[in-house]
Amino acid sequence: MGLTRELGRLGERVWLLRLGVATLVANIGIVVTGGAVRLTGSGLGCPTWPRCTDESFVPHGEMGIHGAIEFGNRLLTFVLVAVAVATFVSAWQSRRRDLRVMALVLALGVPGQAIVGGITVLTDLNPWIVSLHLLLSLAMISLAVLYLWRIDRPGSASAPTPRGLTALAWTTYAVSWLTLYIGTVVTGAGPHAGDLRSPRNGLDPRALAQLHADAVFLYVGLSLGLLLGLMAVGASAGQLRAARALLVVLLAQGAVGFVQYFTDLPELLVGLHLLGAAVISAVVTWALLAVREGGRPVAERVGT
Repeated sequence: MGLTRELGRLGERVWLLRLGVATLVANIGIVVTGGAVRLTGSGLGCPTWPRCTDESFVPHGEMGIHGAIEFGNRLLTFVLVAVAVATFVSAWQSRRRDLRVMALVLALGVPGQAIVGGITVLTDLNPWIVSLHLLLSLAMISLAVLYLWRIDRPGSASAPTPRGLTALAWTTYAVSWLTLYIGTVVTGAGPHAGDLRSPRNGLDPRALAQLHADAVFLYVGLSLGLLLGLMAVGASAGQLRAARALLVVLLAQGAVGFVQYFTDLPELLVGLHLLGAAVISAVVTWALLAVREGGRPVAERVGT
């Protein structure tokens, strides 16, 4: 009986991890595909919502490739729904309240995001609504990382970190979101509106790009300080790995951002920058959790 129970727990954990990873990947994927819709000018390929046109839920031939791209992105919502439902079922079977609550929020986030996406279409891709749409997706990614972390860590810190470093980790996390938000505002002032008819936010893109760059420099400095501080106090391998990953991803993202700015925002690099934003929202959450609670990070536990 004891062996059977242990094998059951092991199988339950494996499915929790697999579906948690699927949730994380699916939410990153929706950011990337949403960016593809925008960068191909297909944001209004389906000009209304929830239907694609006033008469049909699906695009017709006259709508061309833009209608197909936008409709394809909408279909991905059903993939997210399937993954979210499966994740919630596995969390419910675990009988853990914390996992159930997070899985429920992740599941409810899918129709919530669909509604916000519908509002973006009905407002002709208002840049402020588009910005909110992206930020909500990034928040879902952050929550998915927390869900993965909590699978093996239902309690509080097992390896307490000095308060100063914990405060620095929280500050880095807050500056991360500030930087991401400014980035969405920069995009709202730039040329990639998602449709030729869509408005821009009317702000000066050069001034916003400079503000964004300043936030990035602050972000890099905080991340470097966090890594050096962890090294100074002899932090665990998992904490150091998370801090290094954050710094590396951030430097790579910054490099892509500077190159895209000085090459007049080519679509491919802008899409890569969007992917980087999604990865950063995941890694900075991982780093915060690792600093606060110590131990093995998400990526290491997923591989076990």
